[in-house]
Amino acid sequence: MRPRFLLSGLGLLAGMAVTATPALAQSEIVVGLMCDRTGPTQTVGVFMCPGYHDYINLVNSKGGVEGHKIRAIEIDNEYKVPQAVESYQLFKKEGAVLVGLYGTPQTQALTQKLTEDKIPGTAPGFGTASAADGIRYPYVFPIAATYWSQGAAAVQHAKSQLGGLEGKKIAYIYYDNPAGREPLPILEDLEKIEGFELRTFAVPPPGVEMGPQVLDITRRFRADFVISHLFGRAPSVSIKEFKRSGYPLDKIVSFVWGHSEADIQAAGGWEATEGYSGIQFAGVGTDYAVLDDIRAMYKAEGKDAPKEMDSTVYYNRGVLIAAVHVEAIGNAVKAKGGGDISGEDVKAGLESIKDFSLTGLVPPLEVTPADHEGGGWVQVFRVKGGKFEAVGDWFRAYPEVLAKHLKAERS
Repeated sequence: MRPRFLLSGLGLLAGMAVTATPALAQSEIVVGLMCDRTGPTQTVGVFMCPGYHDYINLVNSKGGVEGHKIRAIEIDNEYKVPQAVESYQLFKKEGAVLVGLYGTPQTQALTQKLTEDKIPGTAPGFGTASAADGIRYPYVFPIAATYWSQGAAAVQHAKSQLGGLEGKKIAYIYYDNPAGREPLPILEDLEKIEGFELRTFAVPPPGVEMGPQVLDITRRFRADFVISHLFGRAPSVSIKEFKRSGYPLDKIVSFVWGHSEADIQAAGGWEATEGYSGIQFAGVGTDYAVLDDIRAMYKAEGKDAPKEMDSTVYYNRGVLIAAVHVEAIGNAVKAKGGGDISGEDVKAGLESIKDFSLTGLVPPLEVTPADHEGGGWVQVFRVKGGKFEAVGDWFRAYPEVLAKHLKAERS
């Protein structure tokens, strides 16, 4: 199956054989967006990508970026590398100056092409963790906590919940692909530093069978805490399996792609998942001014707010990604003095982002030529009383350990 096009504000087209509509005016600025609406991680794409388009439409409804409208071309890459590569080529043909990537294997496959073509790509919360180093990876921008930062944060959270890690047993259950394996060097390093015993449990794709792994974790290893890095349908399956085994859900913390409203509902609902925690790199819930603006946009059009807004974890991330793209483009347009910008201009625009919080949806984000991650800040939320509740404030964990690994990768 070939990936499908979606043009922001224009609707779904039949297939790859249909070329995306050329820019109608020279003032338009083109961006490409990869999503997964039909593949193994479609539980993310069906909420995150509407959030992206809604923010772009909001900006365009107010006149665009410095008077220039943004044309966002979405293609469903189905979480497959060949489709992602083909999608990128079409974005390039359409004149995209920025690409929203999707998927760790897909990002790894396109890293060299982005650099050769001098087109920046964003990979928020996934991709190669060492891409936080903007010197080594000049055209890849994590712009949110990488899997290394998430792994460090998960260990820090476990430490705070257990009152220390010396002599404790930590299980790491993960989707067995490049994304799942990415945090292993950090976890193994922290095992030595903190004195806990780490044991890893790989779950083969598509991640819907993991009874043996959960049995090993709970009955044989007898883990004191579980760090989970699953996505797609796998998180809800894991919650059910751990609950069936009698393991306390408040002793589990998930990476960013396994802790959303969709996962909670698929696992049996709020009451059944009480205590289950997860790391987030964008705010959760509906109480943000930018979301009020989107709802007001729909009301002005005589429409109800879309149901996707109720799935705040992934919808809010889509809004965040779009807002970062708009901020970078705005910086590029201002620096260039007009809308005739290139990928190199947008790269510089991304590296000029500072004190960007999107009405509190994220902690103040700062991206520099050396730091494409923006600091790696996260916040933990847990299921409590039928909703997600924040556990503490935004934080980053073990920055010296992450810096050591980045330096080692560069040498």
